[in-house]
Amino acid sequence: MKLYLIRHGIAADPVEYEKDEDRPLTEDGKRKTQKIAKRLRELDLQFDLILTSPLVRAKQTAELLKNAGLSSKLEESIFLATNGDIQGWFDWLLKWQAAGGDSLALVGHQPNLANWAELLVWGEVKEKLVLKKAGIIGLILPQDGLPLGRCEMFWLTAPKFLIG
Repeated sequence: MKLYLIRHGIAADPVEYEKDEDRPLTEDGKRKTQKIAKRLRELDLQFDLILTSPLVRAKQTAELLKNAGLSSKLEESIFLATNGDIQGWFDWLLKWQAAGGDSLALVGHQPNLANWAELLVWGEVKEKLVLKKAGIIGLILPQDGLPLGRCEMFWLTAPKFLIG
């Protein structure tokens, strides 16, 4: 199974919003994320599902990916919020895989997504991976049970390498 961890695009300054979860993408963030989504489509990426954090900037990023034709399915998950629950997500993932899911995009936040990638690849958080805004980490997950420390990273791309 392929898992793509995608950080939300450039968002509004936190001081402009009373609640962090309300911060939207900036116009520049939307524009760059649209370019990245278009490039991913040109690379023939296709997700069975885009699972997104419920925060506005992540939902907007996920919508841009969906609108580019990368998936017809989009769902929110509290597991991907800024204080995300990886154990809850593991439980969800095992059920999703058992139902035949094969290509999944998670849209969320830093440092959560980079930390999750480290747990999936190395079995522990080392705080070595950095996922830039609208950046992508690609992992291959085993089909048989908990993926902790059993995944292979095949992609770590900053957005500048996708849109030039």
